[in-house]
Amino acid sequence: MTDRFNPALFTVDTVSRLVASQFPHWADLPVREVSLQGWDNRTFRLGDELSVRLPSAAGYVPQIGKEHRWLPRLAPCLPLPIPVPIAKGQPAENYPSEWSVYRWLPGEPAATACIPDLTRFASDLAQFLGALYRIDPGDGPPAGPHSFYRGGQLSTYDAETRRSIETLADEIDPDLTTAIWEDALAASWQEPPVWVHGDVAVANLLVQDGHLSAVIDFGCSAVGDPACDTVIAWTYLSGKSRQVFRSELPMDPSAWIRGRGWALWKALILIEGYRKTDQAKANEARRILTEVLSSPL
Repeated sequence: MTDRFNPALFTVDTVSRLVASQFPHWADLPVREVSLQGWDNRTFRLGDELSVRLPSAAGYVPQIGKEHRWLPRLAPCLPLPIPVPIAKGQPAENYPSEWSVYRWLPGEPAATACIPDLTRFASDLAQFLGALYRIDPGDGPPAGPHSFYRGGQLSTYDAETRRSIETLADEIDPDLTTAIWEDALAASWQEPPVWVHGDVAVANLLVQDGHLSAVIDFGCSAVGDPACDTVIAWTYLSGKSRQVFRSELPMDPSAWIRGRGWALWKALILIEGYRKTDQAKANEARRILTEVLSSPL
């Protein structure tokens, strides 16, 4: 997808040297790596109140300028905290990209947190996204390469999806999978564009005391079609929590058809990408694909 930087660069030592050389007033703060890492960025704690995020590949670098420009404008309009960048670093110490310092947001990712009331969690998430969609999109960035086309046309990934269906034909129902994909492509988007988070995933939803406490990682944010933000309905929610999320999220019915297409695409490419290298990740993608194929809209 994009050329990844040398993984040997993402060390406590590299981050410490970057901070010390460019922000000497933070040079004495301890640096430690965050245990649960994302794909687009590597994250480190800087003292108790700050974090450092470094893009993991060249394709994610444009997200830095976008977050520095827009997150401070979005934050006051939202009911939950989001990251607000406070400093931008420059390439140095053999690290080839800009990088960012943020205020640290406490909480545990929903991926590993205990959430006793998933229905309330789903409702709180729907309320957050609804508030995001009500923010004036103004001159916000249209969907494109910077968002990996989240908020854009699902057809961007048509060839990739059909190739995955063909490759996986021995372990999936290719006819049903193709039919759901084509339904998603045919569900046209007719509504005005809105702000889109673009990556509403359990790693980007923080939990404190069992409740949704913050939403992070707006690297795939854009102005466009919010259907991609519904994917968590299939990847994480189920039963009553899925029903509440759908009933409280302000979406037209066709958005759910397109959202199912987004979930289908991602599950397929993950199965294809991991089935020979990481069985745990491939099996999780298979679980999501089963939800997509079996759950009625």
